[in-house]
Amino acid sequence: SACLVGSEMCIRDSGQTSCMGVRRVRARMIELEPSFLQGRLVAWHHLNQAWTQRGDAGIQSLLRVMRCIQLDPLQPIASNADLVAHARVDGLTRGQVYDALLPEHAFEHFAKERCLIDVNRFGSYRAQALKTPWWRTSKQHRQVSDGLLEAVLAELGERGPLLSKDLSDQGKVDPVDWSGWKSTSKAASMALQVLWRRCQVVVTGRSTAGKLWSVPSAALLAQPAGDFYEEGILDRIQAIGMLPRADGPQWSILSPARKSETVDRLIEEGKATEVRLPGSRKSWLAHPDLLAMDAPSFDERMRLLGPLDPMIWDRKLIQAVYGFEYLWEVYKPAEKRRWGWYVCPLMHRGKFVGRVEAKRSEQGIQVTRLWKEDPDFDERAWKACLQRLERFTSTS
Repeated sequence: SACLVGSEMCIRDSGQTSCMGVRRVRARMIELEPSFLQGRLVAWHHLNQAWTQRGDAGIQSLLRVMRCIQLDPLQPIASNADLVAHARVDGLTRGQVYDALLPEHAFEHFAKERCLIDVNRFGSYRAQALKTPWWRTSKQHRQVSDGLLEAVLAELGERGPLLSKDLSDQGKVDPVDWSGWKSTSKAASMALQVLWRRCQVVVTGRSTAGKLWSVPSAALLAQPAGDFYEEGILDRIQAIGMLPRADGPQWSILSPARKSETVDRLIEEGKATEVRLPGSRKSWLAHPDLLAMDAPSFDERMRLLGPLDPMIWDRKLIQAVYGFEYLWEVYKPAEKRRWGWYVCPLMHRGKFVGRVEAKRSEQGIQVTRLWKEDPDFDERAWKACLQRLERFTSTS
């Protein structure tokens, strides 16, 4: 017999069938049963047991494994980055994720949308930005001159780190409209966004007053540049476990490389495995270690997941594997929402068991609605989940 993806799953005849819900369907593709993936994807996303390290050290080591944590400004309970960390690492308080990571361990840029990214990738991002100086900035760049960019950069180099409001007034510009969202009209702030996308400035911290900005040489150690797209694809597979071959938000800034020879080479080198689900014409790039993983064990915790947790980045995959439909309806009109404005999934012992809409207040966590979607919904585990969340949000 020839080993297919790990010691538990071996081909038993002529390369067509295997045990443990895995079947080879082509020379370079295997088919996975949802039952094979259900527990392993949860464990891949570190949602089956508490992370071994606590506090700052815990979130720092977690980011090195996860590669990135998606950001979002909304925080009715806590920010998405907070919730991602809280679901995995003990000993944290709301907002600590930023203090623990910025700037020594992470930088902000686009991965799957705006994220905290492992600082070891900054060199590759900087090199890519130098190759493409208009990187996602064409609308803003038309509003600011090279002289303005140089002035803001020089001021940060001399006086940084600074809040954007503390930069010298450089006048006004016409705000950029992105599908109804208006950008800043302050020229210095718009220049800051252009410089940030070019990796010429970095965020060194966050507070209630805003982001602190500085130049990379003052905030980060020099990082070597690798192959931006190869590193990015491997990091995205690491982050999500299974990256869909089809284009979509999971690819984001890596979309130019989706059909490139880089993907084929990573498969040939065994750094990615192409997989599909029964009855599906879609395929994914799976991390080989996910496929070789033993069936995991689960603790008794119920976990609330942030709406942009990497576990649920691929909502079609989650529905196919777990039968759980998740919609983030924060930008939908109220009358078109199926569940609610800021609804978070609940996970317990490797299953999606419900969802909740809640908000933080001076009185604690206020539950607006709770949907119990498992016949054996564990009330004791839910109560403990709420208590942990209250401690997390009230001690920052």
